[in-house]
Amino acid sequence: MDTGPALLRRIRIWISLFIVGLVLSGVTAFPLPAELRLLDSLLAGPLAPVSEAAPWLADWISRVRVGLDTVEAEQPFVLYGTDWLAFAHLVIAVAFLGPWRDPVRNVWVIQFGMIACVMVVPLALICGPIRGIPWLWQLVDISFGVFGIIPLIIVHRLIRRLEAVREEPSPVPA
Repeated sequence: MDTGPALLRRIRIWISLFIVGLVLSGVTAFPLPAELRLLDSLLAGPLAPVSEAAPWLADWISRVRVGLDTVEAEQPFVLYGTDWLAFAHLVIAVAFLGPWRDPVRNVWVIQFGMIACVMVVPLALICGPIRGIPWLWQLVDISFGVFGIIPLIIVHRLIRRLEAVREEPSPVPA
């Protein structure tokens, strides 16, 4: 049986990984036009085999790059929306510091995260077609919710075990 400190350590490792994922997702949303230019050039050069294996992907990346370049040149204020997206990821990451510090008291943040991960699926399936997002790219977007919920489910179960360990009466010395 796990001890309280061992469970807490495992919980903190999983939450830390989740926080890192949120921060990386947020930070990489700031320089989208530059990232897409780099990715497009890589798919035309060193990653050409990927383009040949998945031409739909290369076409989509190129289309997105052109769109972002156009927006950046003609209507840069539109990219302010992706700045707020990035900021939201960073703010949500900060919220997970609560359960990192006191998982049992802040289990609701983990539950909130799991709900948000589930909500990714209908968002992608509803807004993707409305915005002209290719089906395979919608699956990429859905994967963030699917892969994001896995560590949160693990953490939720570990928190429930930690809660049970903390509620067990201490053995009485003989």
